[in-house]
Amino acid sequence: MERKDIFKDELDSIKNKNLKEDAIHLIDLLPEYFFHEPASSTGKYHPRYSLGEGGLLRHTKAAICFAHEILQDPSFGTLFTDDEKDILLIALMMHDGFKKGKIEEKYTRFDHPLIVSSVLKEHRTELTMNDTLFEILTSSIETHMGPWITDYFGNEVLEKPHSKYQLFVHLCDYLASRKCFSITFDQENRVIVK
Repeated sequence: MERKDIFKDELDSIKNKNLKEDAIHLIDLLPEYFFHEPASSTGKYHPRYSLGEGGLLRHTKAAICFAHEILQDPSFGTLFTDDEKDILLIALMMHDGFKKGKIEEKYTRFDHPLIVSSVLKEHRTELTMNDTLFEILTSSIETHMGPWITDYFGNEVLEKPHSKYQLFVHLCDYLASRKCFSITFDQENRVIVK
């Protein structure tokens, strides 16, 4: 199955044709392990649906699902333009894309938000989005960890989210990591909406 088919439902939520093409291009940059690894090896910080084979993919899809639902609420949806909404969805598609590094490492890289942003910046000239949207994309990925900005040694590695875009991406990622929410997936890792 092609990667764009794995994300078919999520890509169909992107309204701007050019941004959708950018998203497809970015999905093709993801390392193969992204599609197979669990979101958490211990299960300590993620719900059951994001564990096991394909768990990281399901976690990512859950974050996008939360984003899509929140953006349907006029209280939140009117805070963003249509292109900004598309960029937020793309940011969530990519936010954990290099969670174990550019080349798969044994454990999660604490600095993975910066690695993702770095990879996107390396491929900037291949994208059609304007500089403003690209900045929203990369800064929202860089800050998606929210208040958890220090590494295992107590070093402040990441920046906290400040903008409405950064806070939104963090919120969706946070909700997708909460054990009190249950999302159902089919055999092809598609979100089942009843």
